Amino acid sequence: MKAGKTSRTAQYMAFFRALETKHFNNGNLFSDPYAIHFLDSGLRLAVHLSKVPFFKSYLKKIIHRKIPGAYSSALARTKYIDDLLYSTIKKGVQQVLILGAGFDTRASRLEFLQSVPVIEIDHPNTSNYKTDIYKKRIGSLPGNVTYCQIDFNRENLEELADKNNLDLSKPTTIIWEGVTNYLTAEAIGQTFSFISKFPKGSFIIFTYVHRQILENPESFFGGTRLIRDLENLEERWTSGFLPEELKNYLSNFGLTLVEDLGATAYREKYLPERTEKGYEFYRVAIARK
Repeated sequence: MKAGKTSRTAQYMAFFRALETKHFNNGNLFSDPYAIHFLDSGLRLAVHLSKVPFFKSYLKKIIHRKIPGAYSSALARTKYIDDLLYSTIKKGVQQVLILGAGFDTRASRLEFLQSVPVIEIDHPNTSNYKTDIYKKRIGSLPGNVTYCQIDFNRENLEELADKNNLDLSKPTTIIWEGVTNYLTAEAIGQTFSFISKFPKGSFIIFTYVHRQILENPESFFGGTRLIRDLENLEERWTSGFLPEELKNYLSNFGLTLVEDLGATAYREKYLPERTEKGYEFYRVAIARK
């Protein structure tokens, strides 16, 4: 992320959710009426124009050509994480912690979270922009959310938890979406170490990329171009896991892997009619304490 700016990829994720919302009455996966407010003027215009069938078709083709598979993968991933989160709430989780929250709007758009305390942790640039948007375009901040800011160059999660009096004794679901691939292996390990402090009955839902996309991008459809484009955005991916090694890695932190699906699997789960290829290297995992 460039200094003084919010993540461009966070905007694209909000853009995809806004497009889905515009056509929600056609049986689409979810509704996120807040997402459009986080977009720049060009992307907001594209969402409004997507009501025109010709433009909608043209837009999808452009997105798929530039980032193969990203659109359908992002929609299915959003719904999949929503459902995983709901399953943990039913199991007795008492609070939700969102690491690197970006423009995540689950605290506002998911009815089952309305009475659940949500803590969002993010870089000051993104956090300040997000709260400003809620105040200026949406009207008010969601009442169930506590916003915490962290600059990982200056403090760690333990220090932030102490400073903000975060309750680490409650069964908690941690959502860590779209972040691990930007961190060093050391930073990922430190974060899992922090997560391990939560009590039994807690869950971690997180995304990661297959390590091979970093070592051999051409092994995935659209991988070479994606890595090049991320470099140009100064949002370079630095870390990934091999799926077959994830279970043992998590066990080092007292976490048990429950499920680990790649984009192909969760796309087939929620969008079986979508047959496009791409983004197969992106994965979602859930583990329990």
